[in-house]
Amino acid sequence: MYLHLGMDKVINFDDIIGIFDLDTSTVSKNTRNYLSKAEKDGIVENVCYDLPKSFIVCRNKSGEDKVFIAQISSTTLQKRAENVVSSFNNL
Repeated sequence: MYLHLGMDKVINFDDIIGIFDLDTSTVSKNTRNYLSKAEKDGIVENVCYDLPKSFIVCRNKSGEDKVFIAQISSTTLQKRAENVVSSFNNL
């Protein structure tokens, strides 16, 4: 199962650790430090042209982390994820 993040970027649903709202989560200094370190480590991928609204933290089966910055809101991404799970359960 996959989740579409925008700009033709699709990620494996099982790799998702968390989906976070940029406006509310970056209030925390710890979150800002995490995102800054992730950018320095080269694991951030920007998948938006406009103002970013969310970030998605993933870890693949090899244990490699990746952070995606998306213009789609965390609420919309959550609804998409729930729709994927519900569609899969109805098969």
